Amino acid sequence: MSQEERDWLDWLKRVRDGVITQRLAAQQMGITDRWVRTLLARMGKEGDRVVVHGLCGQLSNRRIAEVVQAKAVKFLKQAEWHDFGPTFASEQLAKRHNIDVSKETVRGWMIEAGLWKSQPRKLKEVHGWRPRRSCYGELVQWDTSDHDWLEGRGDGVRYLVRMIDDATSRSWGRFVRHDGTRENMGVLWEYVERFGRPAEVYTDRHAMFAVTPRAGESEEQRKQADRVTQIGRALRELGIHWIPAYSPQAKGRVERSFGTDQDRLVKQLRLAKVKTMQGANEFLEREYWPEWNERFAQRPAQAADLHRALTPPIDLASSLSHVETRVIANDYTISFAGRRFQLARQDAMAGMRRQPVRVELRLDGSLKVRYQGRYLEMTACGEKAAAPAPEPRTPPRKNHNAGGKSHWMDGFFERPGPPLWMSIGDGNARG
Repeated sequence: MSQEERDWLDWLKRVRDGVITQRLAAQQMGITDRWVRTLLARMGKEGDRVVVHGLCGQLSNRRIAEVVQAKAVKFLKQAEWHDFGPTFASEQLAKRHNIDVSKETVRGWMIEAGLWKSQPRKLKEVHGWRPRRSCYGELVQWDTSDHDWLEGRGDGVRYLVRMIDDATSRSWGRFVRHDGTRENMGVLWEYVERFGRPAEVYTDRHAMFAVTPRAGESEEQRKQADRVTQIGRALRELGIHWIPAYSPQAKGRVERSFGTDQDRLVKQLRLAKVKTMQGANEFLEREYWPEWNERFAQRPAQAADLHRALTPPIDLASSLSHVETRVIANDYTISFAGRRFQLARQDAMAGMRRQPVRVELRLDGSLKVRYQGRYLEMTACGEKAAAPAPEPRTPPRKNHNAGGKSHWMDGFFERPGPPLWMSIGDGNARG
């Protein structure tokens, strides 16, 4: 018996004993005088139970049939559903088996079946709150998650590159073979073609985004030196401002979204029986991103879209490439990646010798040379025979044209250049 029912019983007994009138009791109980008289009449037969609702302890007429519950629990006990939580399980039961029940109902069924254990939440470390940006396209958070997305099935898929809008949480991304400059440039290429150029991007200080400070170099000295990575240069050419994050919590929106992906996306790929990277990327584009954006995206504070269109002067293939500066030799050749290339005779002009040129190794594997805004034709020529060097008195200097420690260009000219989609899907197979 609830406290309200006890209070009602007390008022009825006072009326029965003549302490108060029926009208006063009705006012205190919030009912009519006639109902007070009815309860008094029934009180003589039923006693104190007269204030208890007649359906108390009875099964609801709107309860879900036991057959539906048994069917749902049967699916929840399958091996593929072993790590589903109540919320995600409720969504998948409705989507795949037309069992449309609330997450709390599923939670109760799972607890009853021993598939879920209720536990209190623990207070985590508290970080300062930062409001969302106001406009769509004003800031995009960009990061990569390393996870076994296919749970060992088929191809090894480890890396998901994701770009999430700060104002709306609208997302886009691709699975890639390696978390490298080439793959991230490919994902940026697709994002810019689909949505336009965002005003700013927010990333961590991974070596592909930020130049590692030199020993003893202060932050102010590094900024004055203005050294940028290949992605940093590409962002600058595209007019996209780069903001570094100094902690994972600083870009918490994309970090938390990866937690959701590692819970939901892994299970959806399992249910869809995806076994290849191509199938995983098709699933992302066909099902996961539309579903994510419909469910989790929010309205921005302002309706303006700050994404900027790609104008004719912007050349994505040029900006999103590996760019280095070389000097034209006296014989109108340039050296790149241990090879020498002869400029076409018709492109040779007075004053070109000893002048810098821009060399672009593009995502499709092609090599382009640009001089004063004009692309030059060139052909590969044999390597120059080096004269025998005297015995060095000091250790030889590192060959910075050999590709660095990553050796990402080893064998580059011995294999055909893949198209862009293959660059995104396959990455640097030998990187």
